[in-house]
Amino acid sequence: MGKLENKTAVVTGASTGIGRATAKLYAKEGATVLCCARSKDKLEELVQQIEQDGGKAEAFGLDVAKDEMVESFSKTVQSKYGTIDVLFNNAGVDQEGGKLHEYPIELFDKIISIDLRGTFLVSKFLIPLMLDHGGSIINVTSMSGLAADLDRSGYNAAKGGVTNMTKTMAIDYGRSGIRVNALAPGTIETPLVDELAGSQEEESGSEFRDAQKWVTPLGRIGRPEEMATVALFLASSDSSFVTGETITADGGVMAYTWPGKMLFEEGWKETTE
Repeated sequence: MGKLENKTAVVTGASTGIGRATAKLYAKEGATVLCCARSKDKLEELVQQIEQDGGKAEAFGLDVAKDEMVESFSKTVQSKYGTIDVLFNNAGVDQEGGKLHEYPIELFDKIISIDLRGTFLVSKFLIPLMLDHGGSIINVTSMSGLAADLDRSGYNAAKGGVTNMTKTMAIDYGRSGIRVNALAPGTIETPLVDELAGSQEEESGSEFRDAQKWVTPLGRIGRPEEMATVALFLASSDSSFVTGETITADGGVMAYTWPGKMLFEEGWKETTE
């Protein structure tokens, strides 16, 4: 407890999933958490819950793809809090778009603008609030930013960009005491998975989760709280000599080159949770 005592942390995409779990954990560990999402209304319940549990938080409506809005947010934060210590760049979207020659231009632009450009914008305008005293930035990429997916060129490009931009940021700001790392989740049980594959109650969603179980060495998909603990490690002094890294938290999916015996070994499939 108290790993982020007296720290101020900004969490984007805080209304659901990994962002929500991270905001709650950061608050539990003593940080004042500035919770951001496109819809401020969706954050009110989260802030209320954090405060009921003895933490401190504030809700902000923020579209990370709009530079004027991000710049205004940074000025508000500076006016009210002065500085920040932790930035968790989590806001992102994902959607299939077909093969590259079929991929809708507007979908490609949307994903790039939120996932990649949004990470750039929030970092650009908030880093000045860390320059005098240092801090930690955690950019959420994905295992899809380390390898490719079928029909997801926009998402792969955006998350691949976040992965490499993290290294640039680590070099740029290391001498200012700002550490910058990336968190690359695998398949995590979030509302985004419901949107992409269907809920657990739907046949398509159930089939997707069963497939993920057997292809994942740990035999299950991840939970948002498990990503939050990695985000806490990267935000705290526990990772004081770690920067420019991408920590993959995917249950082991990226550990193999191809499924091999997993494709036909029944015993492998039967060991999933």
